[in-house]
Amino acid sequence: MVSPNGDYRDGAPSHIHIEKKKGFNWLPWLLLALGILALLLALSRCDRDDAAAVAPVDNTTAAEATPPAEVVATTPNANTATALVGTSGLGGYLAGAEPTPRTFTFEKLNFDTAKSEIRSEDAAEVNEVATTLTQYPTTRIRIAGYADARGADAANAALGKARAESVKAALAAKGVDANRIETVSGGENDPVDTNATDDGRFENRRTELVVTAR
Repeated sequence: MVSPNGDYRDGAPSHIHIEKKKGFNWLPWLLLALGILALLLALSRCDRDDAAAVAPVDNTTAAEATPPAEVVATTPNANTATALVGTSGLGGYLAGAEPTPRTFTFEKLNFDTAKSEIRSEDAAEVNEVATTLTQYPTTRIRIAGYADARGADAANAALGKARAESVKAALAAKGVDANRIETVSGGENDPVDTNATDDGRFENRRTELVVTAR
């Protein structure tokens, strides 16, 4: 009740104080979130460091580490045996002025299956080639050995090389300087006959002579 002079009666307050509600404090939660984030970053960095510390495993097998036998001999126009010039024409070629290289096939020099030894019946032609080469001492040659298509590629490459080395040794034994003779393998590449018959395979077990320089 208000008195005539404006005062409140009966002990009523003269004014009312309303307390404002305090706002939510985000600071502790923000600090907690930053701490968790820092922990996650530290853990991820440790994982990367551990992965980098592990040495890479070399899964290369011994077979993969060893390069395959290289086949380096190529016979031009070797679709048939008659497409090649026989060694009987070697002397005439060396006396002329035709350019090098030039490939000659041995007319009677073949090998038994899986063998690299020169057969006695074929030695005469090797001797004739040796005689021709001694008449032209500056001539350099390459002997390429071949195999038929039976057997693994690597074995045939090695067999071709062994046959070329046999011819080189026979020429050297007849007085031809071994330093003038290079040997390579043609493996089973460039067959001059079919590999489906015994006679054809016999023709493919051969060597060829390439004049590389006069």
